Amino acid sequence: MDGGSLDLAFSGELWTWRGPAPYHFVTVAPEAAAAIHAVAPIVTYGWGVIPVEVRLGRSVWSTSLFPKDGGYVVPIKDSIRRAEAIVVGDTVALTLAIRI
Repeated sequence: MDGGSLDLAFSGELWTWRGPAPYHFVTVAPEAAAAIHAVAPIVTYGWGVIPVEVRLGRSVWSTSLFPKDGGYVVPIKDSIRRAEAIVVGDTVALTLAIRI
């Protein structure tokens, strides 16, 4: 896989974490998380975070996956939520591209 990308597609529910400010996430499906774990040692830039390009609907952006409960979560920016008209509880389809 050297020099390519790991492309993954899955669906998940948008949820919120209420810290100092509300943050919105989608949990990576278990099958996709297992594939990410396999390449994590060569793509992480520290603390287990994984740089990724995300596609949700017509929106595409770069972010980082965060490790959580043995898997990963995808942060969903407010601007993306507004552009795609999604709210907490909606199930959304995501595509991830991780450069290997």
